[in-house]
Amino acid sequence: MSDSSASSRPLEQQVFDEWPATVRALFDGSSLAQKTGFTASLLSIDANGDVRTSLLSVGELYAPDSRTLCIALWPQARAARAITQTGRAALTFVCDAAFYQVQLRFAPLASVASDDSGLVYLLGSIDTAQAQSVRYARLTGGITFELEGEGRDVLDRWEKQVEHLKRAAAATRR
Repeated sequence: MSDSSASSRPLEQQVFDEWPATVRALFDGSSLAQKTGFTASLLSIDANGDVRTSLLSVGELYAPDSRTLCIALWPQARAARAITQTGRAALTFVCDAAFYQVQLRFAPLASVASDDSGLVYLLGSIDTAQAQSVRYARLTGGITFELEGEGRDVLDRWEKQVEHLKRAAAATRR
């Protein structure tokens, strides 16, 4: 006799065009030290058709409102070059026991005079998005990490990066 209870519970999909409250709270730019360890995968396609992945922390992501996401990337990252060329990327991550995949359209984000990090800042808008989960299994995490050694320096850098994202995002709304 087989147990069909697990197979009788279908995949649950939530399609959205605005960040759910739990995701928005994750990307709100606050309490970065408590959110350390969270990782999102930013996937892009380069000019050769190759998939490029950048792993991003909460120190490189900021949602200024319910439909956009600002990101900070190192200029030498292949994903940064690919997104600059195509204007598109997908962000995947685990949050609140669900797997998220968000297709984003990107444009350059205005620089703020006080930033000397050399980072590339981009403003993304949600194109299509979905969250997936199943009732018989709970996602407890995705890719995670622990800061070591110079963790305080990294948190300080994240604070500056997110502040830049906040100021640049506010400047685009004026």
